[in-house]
Amino acid sequence: MAHDSTPASHSAPAGPGAGRRFELLTLGDELLLGLTPNSHLTWIGQQLGRHGVQLARNVTVTDEAAAISAEVRASWVRADVVITTGGLGPTCDDRTREAVAAVIGQRLVFDATIEKAIADRFARLGRQMTPNNLKQAYRFERGEVLPNAHGTAPGLWVEQDGRVLVMLPGPPNELQPLFTEQVLPRLARLGLISESEAYVQLRTVGVGESALETKLQPVFDRAGPALSVAYCAHPWHVDVRLSSPDGRLSRVELQAIADECAALLGEDFANYGHDSLARVVSDLFRAQDKTLGVAESCTGGLLANMFTDLCGASKFFRGAIVCYGNDAKMQILDVPESLIAQHGAVSAECAVALATSVAETLEADYGLAITGYAGPGGGTKDNPVGTIYLGLHSPQGVWSKKLHYAAARTTLKERAVIVALDWLRRELVRAARQISTPPRRTTLIG
Repeated sequence: MAHDSTPASHSAPAGPGAGRRFELLTLGDELLLGLTPNSHLTWIGQQLGRHGVQLARNVTVTDEAAAISAEVRASWVRADVVITTGGLGPTCDDRTREAVAAVIGQRLVFDATIEKAIADRFARLGRQMTPNNLKQAYRFERGEVLPNAHGTAPGLWVEQDGRVLVMLPGPPNELQPLFTEQVLPRLARLGLISESEAYVQLRTVGVGESALETKLQPVFDRAGPALSVAYCAHPWHVDVRLSSPDGRLSRVELQAIADECAALLGEDFANYGHDSLARVVSDLFRAQDKTLGVAESCTGGLLANMFTDLCGASKFFRGAIVCYGNDAKMQILDVPESLIAQHGAVSAECAVALATSVAETLEADYGLAITGYAGPGGGTKDNPVGTIYLGLHSPQGVWSKKLHYAAARTTLKERAVIVALDWLRRELVRAARQISTPPRRTTLIG
């Protein structure tokens, strides 16, 4: 009862791990039942990819001991590095430790140091430690412990038969810091992954994958066969990864090619690396010492949440007002009742009024507003379901933008937020260049 998936890519990234086989076993009935998304595959795959390694295989396995043993045995035969997630906790369905011990032929031994760490954690939380927690205090007799600062189950590390076994706890808040702070450095010291990123990544926004390739291909053709190019499309943005698998192009040369691409793309180039669009906008606001206020209707605070996820957002983000109903728009942000009656709450006029009012109310340099019909109900003949209006108040002027997407409610909200962030990014880039012309494809109000 295992689900096998092999990630696909245009080309494998370069790095010391080239030719090494990495396999990931994600364990737990909750994954196969769909109760919990398999975020470990996405996250660990990304982390390894940045260091020059592509996962060769991922298998999602039930909590049954026999199923775990079978998949671990299969991976242990063919892989150089085997990573498992989950099944290290204190309950009866946590069987990974015992199943793996039988496969690799090592005894589990009780470790008093682990017991103390678990007891200390319970004491800090002011909770009573139950006896079943001692199940987590066992390690492999010839293995090492990866201390878990965020939970009770430590990670486990084994080097045996020329292979590496990495066992990680299931909760992401425990797994992720343990992986980045302990596992990646260990793998790098063994020469199994690159110490630094194995590629240069450009993040582009607002241009499709096929159009992007057409525009950049002449640059890549001049670089020759030593250059490997991979495209990764996401909603509203596309990442381009440049690497040199055979090492003929240095990091400096790859960056020079990336710089040429960025110059060619102009405002469609957002940033290098992996920063989110919200982070890019945050950095622009802080660099220009400007502030932002947000008014949200149909997105219900989703835009504000993206900013408040960032450490240091208070330096530029004044706040947000979620004004979902018309009464809230009128009472909190003083949108005239006559304006809503004449043009509707989903209109260019209302979006601009919201953006201007939130900037004034929160004493911000910029005001950004989102209003629309996210569906499945609502909409009008002129503005059917899927219609979104954005309003932007800035020191350079006030504008609106109309969008329309045929998408599910959640997807529509996410797209609206991404487009709003990108519009704001472009305006801030223009402001930094002292260009005061209004954004493209917008309607000037007033």
